[in-house]
Amino acid sequence: MKRVLILGAGLVTRPIVRYLLEQANLAVTVASRTVSKAEALIAKHPNGQAKALNVDDGAALEAAIKDCDVAISLLPWIHHLAVAKLCIKHRKHLVTTSYVSPAMKELDSQVREADLLFLNEIGVDPGIDHMSAQQIIDQVKGEGGQIVSFLSYCGGLPAPDADNNPWNYKFSWSPRGVVLAARNAARYLENGKLVEVPNWDYFATVRYLPVDGLGVFESYPNRDSIGYIDVYGLQGIQTIYRGTLRVPGHCATWTTIARSGLLDLEERVGMAGKTYAEFICGLTGGTPDEVRPSYCRKTGIPITHNAISRLEWLGMFSDEKIGIDRISPLDVLANRLDQKLRYAPGERDMLVLVHEFVAEIKGKREYIRSQMVDFGIPDGDTSMARTVSLPAAIATRMICEGRIKLTGVRIPVDRAIYEPVLRELATMNIVCRESRRPL
Repeated sequence: MKRVLILGAGLVTRPIVRYLLEQANLAVTVASRTVSKAEALIAKHPNGQAKALNVDDGAALEAAIKDCDVAISLLPWIHHLAVAKLCIKHRKHLVTTSYVSPAMKELDSQVREADLLFLNEIGVDPGIDHMSAQQIIDQVKGEGGQIVSFLSYCGGLPAPDADNNPWNYKFSWSPRGVVLAARNAARYLENGKLVEVPNWDYFATVRYLPVDGLGVFESYPNRDSIGYIDVYGLQGIQTIYRGTLRVPGHCATWTTIARSGLLDLEERVGMAGKTYAEFICGLTGGTPDEVRPSYCRKTGIPITHNAISRLEWLGMFSDEKIGIDRISPLDVLANRLDQKLRYAPGERDMLVLVHEFVAEIKGKREYIRSQMVDFGIPDGDTSMARTVSLPAAIATRMICEGRIKLTGVRIPVDRAIYEPVLRELATMNIVCRESRRPL
């Protein structure tokens, strides 16, 4: 019986645990700092085990990895490298749903020498987006064509029936991770020209996308799209853009947040007795009796801007005490968002993924669109949890069964990975539907 170690017991973990426990030939250990979370996920299954583990305890982490065949890291990305090095040391395969960091890439030769597979970006975004895109790209190449333009959009949002707060957003994964992502810079290619977006202007470049049955969404660029030219085999492409989808108005609010200093990671001390209004004024240079005008002056917006009403609703201008002595501005914001933007029992989230291609095949151009809309299960798994963790679960089972022969640090753009994973996801109604028309 193959042994799978799952590191982490967060919001997206339940579907991967249940899927792997249903495989008769797998023993699953869930390790978490909070063992009660792991125990709840295992739910006394005979093939499951819950383990208390602090990943900062190197000896305990090494012992857990030594005792498995495949390690799945659902930890924050900063821990992946430590896990990866221990997997090399003890010759264990590794699966993550996170982006491949430069440090992880540098391990490729060691991973190959150890005859191991470190499969990363096998979630939804990144993950299903890669696999569904690569499948179309390979189809076009098989028809003797090439991709001229590729726009990819993905977003996790409240379903329309759960979109009931001024932010038009709720958290289906780590709130701090969402806010940290707002500090990113981005690059993409537009009609043959490189577009670079600095982190302080991340939300100022907005595109709009109609989605069948759901209306129009806005998009901001998602990290570095340029690197995927080589990953997807799209040398010579004129336009490549990967974007994150949100309800219109999101980017305008977050542009002000970036300008205000709320994304600063430097911790402040003596914050417990401060009110949120005093805290904001510390960033903007105002006084508590003019907290809103001072925010407007700092960010260059009118008092009628949607950011003011949203921050007001969040309580960021209130006399409520922060209550934590040592904390960064980013964490003040992330904690408040976490408190207010939670899904209520029975509410559904929604995952939207859209690819738009222009392909040139035998002298003619075609528009190819692929769209997936998936909804969470009321009082069950969220769509985010399903679409992030089920691709990783399927790939892990394939590794345990010896069905993937690849080695090295990889993402799921190889046919041997994406075809069976997408095929099985389709049986779970997680499917990208494709349409084509001539241009």
